[in-house]
Order: sequence, then C-alpha cells, then structure tokens
Amino acid sequence: MTPAEQSRHALEICRRAAVVPVLVIEDLSHARPLAEALVAGGLPALEVTLRTPVALEAIRVMAEVEGGIVGAGTLLTPADVAAAKAAGARFGVSPGATDRLLDACAAEGLPLLPGAATATEVMALFERGYSMQKFFPAETSGGAPAIKAFGGPLSQVSFCPTGGIGLGNARDYLALGNVVCVGGSWVAPKAMMASGDWAGITRLAREAAGLR
Repeated sequence: MTPAEQSRHALEICRRAAVVPVLVIEDLSHARPLAEALVAGGLPALEVTLRTPVALEAIRVMAEVEGGIVGAGTLLTPADVAAAKAAGARFGVSPGATDRLLDACAAEGLPLLPGAATATEVMALFERGYSMQKFFPAETSGGAPAIKAFGGPLSQVSFCPTGGIGLGNARDYLALGNVVCVGGSWVAPKAMMASGDWAGITRLAREAAGLR
C-alpha cells in the first residue's frame, strides 16, 4: 500500500466523526463494552494505544464490535506494525515517523496516520505521499494557531491533531479548514471505565460527536 493510498484510507476513517478516541486499556474486560459504548455514541474510529500488555488482545476483541473501526496507536517499530495488523487493526497511528516504520506500514498494507510537529516534518511526509497526518503533540507544538499557519504554504495536507485536546478546546481545532478530526482521551475516562459506566461514556461520545 503506497503512502498516498494509506492517506486516502486514513482520511476516510478520520471523516467518520469529529473525534477519534485515544484509548489506554489496562483491563481486557473493558474492551468490548468500551467499544460498544463509543460506537453507540457516534464515534466509530477507535485508537487503541499499544501501551499496555493487553492492548493487542483488546484490538482483537474490539475489532469484532459492529460499526467500529479499530486502529493501533503508539506504533514505534516494524514489529508493532506487524503485531497490530495481525491483531485486526485497520489503521495505525504513530507519534512521529521513521523510514523503517513507514516502510513497514507499506509492506503490511496498514493505513498510517504519521505524526509530525514541524513544517519540515510535514513537508518530508508530504513529499513521500502522506497528505493526511497527525499533528502531535498539538497543544505544546503551537496548538490551533500552528495548524492554521500550516494551511497557507502546506494547504495540501490535512491533520488530526492529538495531545492536550479536550472538550474545552476541540472546537478551536475543528473550526480550521485543514483539520479533519481531533484525537482525545477525554471521552473514555479511567474512572468511568473502572466503574463500568458505559452509559456515561456513550453520553461523552455523543457530546464529542456533536462538536462538528
């Protein structure tokens, strides 16, 4: 899968909703009800970060939930890419980009949302064929004003900003013409997951879906 093809797929996924939940799952029993709650609230694209021992198995479980599109976040190495694809991930997200990681996604046929934070990084990825990128870490890299500034000289590139984004500032990003969606963890609070408040998470998801 070429970078251009990856970006087309990533763009289609990002257009599904205003917010892509960034999920850190520590208890495997939470995987299915969490996915069901988020999908029911109107957020079908789910990023499961590979930061916990159960993350890959959580992807396998969540991939079975009807209406969901499950991806793997925090992809750092070619091994991560292969494991994520084998677990059923339909897209990948990385905090940055290396040649080995990009090559692995091409070889595995996994659509990637590669991370960039500077104009040079955005340009390097665009030169390679990635027109849909993750802007990370968003808030500490200039926030919405930085992405707005990219819109002039780099108008061919669209973004999913992630990092420090919540309900209070998501609209600042979503109002920009070069922002397709935002990524955030606020729609799946640890406390709600721990207590099994799936109805509460659906309410948060519905509120997030209504931002656009």
